[in-house]
Amino acid sequence: MSQIKTMQQLFKRERRSGDLIFALLFLAFAIFLLANIGNQTQWVKGTKLVSQPSFWPAISLAGMTLFGILHLIGSILSPRIYGRLKEIGFWLRSLEYVSWFLAYVWLVPIIGYLLATLIFMPLLVFRAGYREKRLLLLSMIIGLTIVVVFKSFLSVKIPGGMIYEYLPDAMRSFMLINF
Repeated sequence: MSQIKTMQQLFKRERRSGDLIFALLFLAFAIFLLANIGNQTQWVKGTKLVSQPSFWPAISLAGMTLFGILHLIGSILSPRIYGRLKEIGFWLRSLEYVSWFLAYVWLVPIIGYLLATLIFMPLLVFRAGYREKRLLLLSMIIGLTIVVVFKSFLSVKIPGGMIYEYLPDAMRSFMLINF
């Protein structure tokens, strides 16, 4: 038989240590978006309210702001939880992978898709903690396979690297098309 739960048990909320910081950041982002809605959409004269280009974005951002305020109030009124800085540090660690990706995207136009992929695949595998030569070599083979599939078979248009300019004409054309 199932137990009958009280409303307090049904809506019991477990807080995490970064809840207050998340609520503040979420509300700040919602207010920023709401403040800039006039730069992104417009109200057109002679158009029904629900057909306005700004109507639904304004409704969604107003809701986002309202629920951000309610979340912040709930976070402020909840008991304090220790470990907030540790939680924020955990969030910031994910930015390392953003920087890896940005470095990759920055290097592709310079050294080319093939070379950038063959460098970054084993670097990320190494960073993930895999140190065996076999796995590092396998990551390079997988990287090469990805490049061949994307460039040669799927014909994905990825700009060639500036390094290709130093190759002889026939090889440069081949590399630009296939790698």
